[in-house]
Amino acid sequence: MTVTAMLVLAAGTYGFRVAGPLLRQWLVRRRGNTGESGEVALPPRLTELMSTAATVLLVALIATSSLTSGGGFAGVALPAGVATAGVLAWRKVPFVFVVIAAAGVAAGLRALGVP
Repeated sequence: MTVTAMLVLAAGTYGFRVAGPLLRQWLVRRRGNTGESGEVALPPRLTELMSTAATVLLVALIATSSLTSGGGFAGVALPAGVATAGVLAWRKVPFVFVVIAAAGVAAGLRALGVP
């Protein structure tokens, strides 16, 4: 990664970190509505949209990291391992066992010749 790319990413990260407090101050000045704890009371629709956006971004990250590898389809073994981890996490299995089982499924499928 070039120095320019690293500086751009650092500036973007800093910008996101600073945006939160600045947005809060702007909302307090503009709307003047704070809750009992002194927090800014956002409109319910905005709160719902932010929650949905976070979920969509997380699902997109999981999909791209589990279905692609090197710009192409990752094969069946990797998504099968991720699916195994998802089911076990949903069933509230301890994290260590989730990781071991997911790695075992992916490694087992690859050992059997499944891409």
